[in-house]
Amino acid sequence: MKQLTERLADYAVAERDRPLATSLLHHARRALIDWFAALLPGTLSPPATLLASALADEMHLPGTQAGAIVYVNGRRANLRTAALINAAAAHTVEFDDIFRDAVYHPGSPVIGAALAAAQARGADGEALLRAIIVGYEISTRIGLAVMPSHYRFWHTTGTVGTFGAAAAVASILNLEAGPFAHALATAATFAAGLQQAFRSDAMSKPLHPGHAAAAGALAALAAAAGVTGALDMLDGPAGFGAAMSEQPDWNAALEGLGERPAIAAMTFKNHGCCGHIFAAIDAMLALRAGHGLAPEDVVRARVGTYRVALDVTDRPHAATPFEGRFSTQFCVASALVHGSVRLDAYSPGRLADPRLQALMQRIEMVVDPDCDAAFPRRRSAVLELELADGRRLRHLQPTRKGDPDCPLSDAELEAKFIELSLPVIGRPAAAKLLASLRSLGRGAPVDFLADFSRPALALAG
Repeated sequence: MKQLTERLADYAVAERDRPLATSLLHHARRALIDWFAALLPGTLSPPATLLASALADEMHLPGTQAGAIVYVNGRRANLRTAALINAAAAHTVEFDDIFRDAVYHPGSPVIGAALAAAQARGADGEALLRAIIVGYEISTRIGLAVMPSHYRFWHTTGTVGTFGAAAAVASILNLEAGPFAHALATAATFAAGLQQAFRSDAMSKPLHPGHAAAAGALAALAAAAGVTGALDMLDGPAGFGAAMSEQPDWNAALEGLGERPAIAAMTFKNHGCCGHIFAAIDAMLALRAGHGLAPEDVVRARVGTYRVALDVTDRPHAATPFEGRFSTQFCVASALVHGSVRLDAYSPGRLADPRLQALMQRIEMVVDPDCDAAFPRRRSAVLELELADGRRLRHLQPTRKGDPDCPLSDAELEAKFIELSLPVIGRPAAAKLLASLRSLGRGAPVDFLADFSRPALALAG
């Protein structure tokens, strides 16, 4: 009987020659558009800028056309270096996509690795889209199998993302089923990423998808050269599942594999913060719009949510952008004061806004039993407000705007792309890049994306 890694590899190889439905290509392009929306503002900030400096000796001289593009500086690098830096940049501003049921951001590691591999190996747009689909499918399936206990200590994007990157690069390399399975097996022993990384103000969290992209790429490259892995690494007695999950359900990794593609069920972020806060933000925006609320109207607010949201985002004080992005109190207060939680929410003026800081102290978080029982398949919140005029308001937000059951439309996703990319590359380049991503497919080179790195645009302008 075949090992689990081999069965996943068989799916991936069969997918390579299967005609791609128009709807599936559309979902893959949406994921790529969203990835660039998150990537571009991340290229302006640490840790990506610092990684580009630290790894400068792994990049080619300016003007060299070989290798993959590092979008922080427009230079070329080897596949693994470009994957690491770009994947980290795509996770920095907390706007990258989510596979809700596995508490996982697949875009940063999978697309970071797939795009670098496609550029380094001269693959076309259709090969890139196929690799993204396969990387999402295999990694989300593994994520489903080890959840929810995996998320107690591990950051799924760093761990499960390694499989997605390995699968995507193996797809670009056209690995046959045997080497493909070995790539997944090796990826399992490379997988890492601890939750403590984002429970305090640090740059480690974006490094998780960066490491996943680079480690997954290494696993695939090594397998292509003949390096073998332990094929029972996923479900063996001392393997990934046994070490990182209490009761892994490997049937979940195989049930309906390729029939209900994960990439068609993605959450695209509508707010620039930790996804565990979204339902509470949506609830506050609904009450704000429905009752014309102002900050001074609210005497006390209570956010009822699930336990993980409390553990990760109960942060009543926020002085830095990192703290703000992981503070339910800050984000819910921002939603009431400013009507949105986007990139400008973390400017020094907003962070120090006395109205916002005062409102934060009037917001408490509690575990709501119903919200907790529904996690992770549903992300809900209950917001209760006590107003100065004596009224009490309550709003149940059963899901998040952007989740598969309440998705962003194409127009909303593209508006997000323009909003986030325009300050980085300007309106003409943003419009051109969006048009290119919309039509990406067979025969379309992926190297043209070099035109959209900041240095390339500076030279052109």
